[in-house]
Amino acid sequence: MTQPLATVGILSIGDMGLGMAKLLTASNYRVVTNVSDRSQDTHRRARTASVELLPTDTALVEQADYILSIVPPRDAFSIARRIEAASRSAQRQQSTPLYFLDLNAVSPATSKAVAAHFASGPAIRLLDGGIIGGPPKLTDASDAASCTYKPSVVVSGPYPLHDAPENGQHLAQLLNVKYISAEIGPASGLKMCFAAMSKGFTAIAIESFTTAERMGVLPELQAHLKEYNPSAGASAARGLVGMPPKAYRWVAEMEEIARTMEEFGGFRSRGSGGSVKDVDEEKSSGTRIGDEGRGGDLFRGVSDVYRFVADETRLGQEKTESRERGMTAEDVATLCAEAMADH
Repeated sequence: MTQPLATVGILSIGDMGLGMAKLLTASNYRVVTNVSDRSQDTHRRARTASVELLPTDTALVEQADYILSIVPPRDAFSIARRIEAASRSAQRQQSTPLYFLDLNAVSPATSKAVAAHFASGPAIRLLDGGIIGGPPKLTDASDAASCTYKPSVVVSGPYPLHDAPENGQHLAQLLNVKYISAEIGPASGLKMCFAAMSKGFTAIAIESFTTAERMGVLPELQAHLKEYNPSAGASAARGLVGMPPKAYRWVAEMEEIARTMEEFGGFRSRGSGGSVKDVDEEKSSGTRIGDEGRGGDLFRGVSDVYRFVADETRLGQEKTESRERGMTAEDVATLCAEAMADH
């Protein structure tokens, strides 16, 4: 049997993690994960991609050359803490350092907090990153050459992946990595800015289509979009249909985008009287910017839209691999309108 090019740990095996795992295993990488605390759906996905299941984070740290963290944004920092804690007791056999690629949809501030946490423990080479686009697509699970689509993996930090000793250059090319800066923060910031546009538009479509449905004018809205703004209409329909299984993930992601826009874009909320509330005040007081008047704090409102979909509609029960509802824009609007009527 051919010696694997390297061992790559993935946390966790969701839709994107599954796509990455399939691409890696098809390219002669050994892929491992710890799913001891995950659902049976996650266990099943891992097995379908020939991912080895390890019992603990410590075993993962001991065996992996690289760890890709691809989890819901709300779990990003806790995963980093778990890996850092495991590294303190792990007995690594490799002489090469462990690379941790934080590919989660989080703000630069969260990425810097992860870096600060790792700095206090055993040496782990952190790469700040983000994934722009959908999961890789292969027509033949055993042949990496059959990959017809790859997302862009943007990374930044002081340790370029292409310089990593365990086939780092090959791994960077395989994953379509784009190294953009030697600092922690720019890669996650780029991801936030991109996601703000795509997922922000989908939230607008949710509100627009739901309101039109409740007013009885959804067919007319769709007809006018088709005639006067066909590209927006098509984008709205795609976004609405693809959104339901991901809405729960996007609640925290929109909060991270809001934080990015506030701290790095300067779009801080204005309360009554127009005074700008300082981000430092939010941190020191524990209150959330915009509680008095959201003003420029657009994306906390977008977060509320996805929270409504995830927690209050039938759409929140959807799974990517077993869709039942929300397969058309009209059904998404119907289910959202029904949930609104129950308020």
